[in-house]
Amino acid sequence: MSHPNHQIPNASESHVSVLEIDLAALDHNVRYFKKKLPSKTKLLAVVKAFSYGLDAIKISKHLEKQQIDYFAVAYTEEGVFLREAGVKTPILVLHAQPANYETLISNQLEPNLYSSYTLQAFSKLATAKKLQEYPVHLKFNTGLNRLGLAPNDLPEISKHIENTAIKVVSIFSHLAASEDPNEKEFSLRQIEEFKKCTAHIFRLLKHKPILHMSNTSGILNYPEAHFDMVRLGIGMYGFGNDANETATLKNVGSLKTIISQIHEIKKGETLGYNRAFTASQTTKTATLPIGHADGIHRSLGNGNGSVKINNQDCPIIGNVCMDMIMVNVTNIDCKEGDEAIVFDSQQMVCNLAKKSDTISYEIITGISQRIPRKIIL
Repeated sequence: MSHPNHQIPNASESHVSVLEIDLAALDHNVRYFKKKLPSKTKLLAVVKAFSYGLDAIKISKHLEKQQIDYFAVAYTEEGVFLREAGVKTPILVLHAQPANYETLISNQLEPNLYSSYTLQAFSKLATAKKLQEYPVHLKFNTGLNRLGLAPNDLPEISKHIENTAIKVVSIFSHLAASEDPNEKEFSLRQIEEFKKCTAHIFRLLKHKPILHMSNTSGILNYPEAHFDMVRLGIGMYGFGNDANETATLKNVGSLKTIISQIHEIKKGETLGYNRAFTASQTTKTATLPIGHADGIHRSLGNGNGSVKINNQDCPIIGNVCMDMIMVNVTNIDCKEGDEAIVFDSQQMVCNLAKKSDTISYEIITGISQRIPRKIIL
């Protein structure tokens, strides 16, 4: 992902590839998950990584109108990007770094304090700045073993959370395998461990902070872990636990381009870098203005991936170039300027992910910001 302060071009400009964002589909998905929750459970929308590669500003501003309670980003600069765009909703910075605490405070962002070190550093800075009850969040590690406080950090926690310069507004953790039914026992142990951690903190506080643990699959599979708030990420963009769940959601992002040029190559002629494709017969090819710099994995080349042109699959042939791909259109009625669809459904995203030996997250978050985003209402 490019620096979040980089301004992406408007879809009305001359760039012919475009990522369409369907806000009606986004609304459908948010409503779907809200129906899974008790009425009092708050909803945090995860808009890190440029809203999973779509458009953090457009999506956040739209969701603000839907009365989302919180946003979450990974890093401080992502939160600053939203604040500069006028987003007012509270923003939790999930991986806030002490080096950025000054910037975080000046933009009214809320840090996740996930270790004794970060808790001490932020508490010290808040005191020096003479802040009063600045909102912070405590994360406990209950089994993911990535970020989070541990029970043996409790003495250090108790030294700082009574500091009036800060106020613990939420305590949270992260389920490691909530989408995997084979890991139910492990997930339930995580939930119980989280309850134990929060019980200790409650004895130290004079107020009750928000508790949250569930991600998208946690919302679906562990209602006992809904607590006071849930964090909705990939589900908001159209992807559930499995094919059946995903089918109940709607696709939000569609990546489209056009045919730049059509060639006819004779049997024995080669195409592309390193002459990776050799025609076994006379072959009609189409060159598309999109490549690995735009998020088309090189692994999709040489017949592994495909695009749709006039509703027919067209294999990507030769090596994926930085700015272009070539596809086989031998048996397809098409012309230069016709639309080519990289994906416009969750199934197409999942197929591309499977072909690339990865997951849907990586396909959609990898779309370059030089691809204009276009809102579809």
